[in-house]
Amino acid sequence: MIIFQTVSKSYSKEIGAPSHTALANLSFTVHKGETLGLIGANGAGKSTSIRLLMDFIRPDTGTIQLFNSSPRTPQLRQQIGYLPEVANFPANLTVLDLLGFTGTTCAVPKDILQQRAHELLTLLDLWQVRRRPLRSYSKGMQQRANFAIALINDPELLILDEPMSGLDPMGRKKIIDLIGQLKEAGKTILFCSHILEDVDRLVDSVLLLHKGKKLFHGPPDVLAADENQASMAEAFVSRVKREEAHV
Repeated sequence: MIIFQTVSKSYSKEIGAPSHTALANLSFTVHKGETLGLIGANGAGKSTSIRLLMDFIRPDTGTIQLFNSSPRTPQLRQQIGYLPEVANFPANLTVLDLLGFTGTTCAVPKDILQQRAHELLTLLDLWQVRRRPLRSYSKGMQQRANFAIALINDPELLILDEPMSGLDPMGRKKIIDLIGQLKEAGKTILFCSHILEDVDRLVDSVLLLHKGKKLFHGPPDVLAADENQASMAEAFVSRVKREEAHV
């Protein structure tokens, strides 16, 4: 489903920011039906990995395969649901406008599009506000709207960048439950989050990145056992500290 093979990516020096290596020879695989959690501190390379998958940027070296094709293949977008970390909605549009646009570009038939829009907006408590401009939504409502947009085409692969961002406890539980339902439906899911407890309960495996390098890839309980810690969150801290001590 997803294959990174010795992928490296560096960013050039810009005003106020030095040049740096975002990823260094990263290799990993995500199999069909698997849920992978990308974890790491700020600057670890998580968002860069997602941007490479979405073909927003290109690797300097190495190869990426998505559905046995290059991420550059336009038709792949119809099989992917993408939720960015920050939603940038056109101010005057409604969630119905964006669901219609996304569904149409993904070739969703009109009758199915209308049905899925109703189901998703009802599930995410947005049906009553479906005709309000998105600029009037709270941050949590915008995040839930973005989740509906990511799911409107019933994608095979979900790529989620900080899906719990801006959500209150009830909204967070709703999204956690929804991701669990998508897992049960056999969807392949890749997401990054700083909320390690959510990652631990949702994923089959974690990919721990630190300063662009892979420190661990495997089940969360194996990471905890390797670090002799009671939880994956504690093991994450232990593994990163050990890496820093060797630098």
